Amino acid sequence: MDFIIQETRNHKIAVIDSPDHEIKNEQEALDVIAEAGYLGAEAIILPAENLISDFFDLKTGVAGTILQKFSNYRMKLAILGAFEQYQSRSLAAFIRESNRGNLVFFVPDLPTALEYLFPETKPNDSNPEEKP
Repeated sequence: MDFIIQETRNHKIAVIDSPDHEIKNEQEALDVIAEAGYLGAEAIILPAENLISDFFDLKTGVAGTILQKFSNYRMKLAILGAFEQYQSRSLAAFIRESNRGNLVFFVPDLPTALEYLFPETKPNDSNPEEKP
């Protein structure tokens, strides 16, 4: 699997750049996590095309086993894609719940992925003495 290491907001992110390679199981996900970690990445951006189609059919359990590896190793993940194409209500609910968390995100594009993975922090406006 090929990676492009991108730095944003002082965080290294491994962007997967292997259009012909699919992650098919938890071992392949673990290999991606290990390689990205070795490269110093704190997060991975993965195009949806790099996941087998069974990932998006929740009853297969593929999504659960793959995403569990990201959780176990505390590696943030943004999956890029057009998820409206899937008609599953359970998948839509799963995506909504994932996006409310802080580890796995389903997003439409790279700028959105970066914002979800490492949001910009704003200065504390509640204390007027801290303002310049």
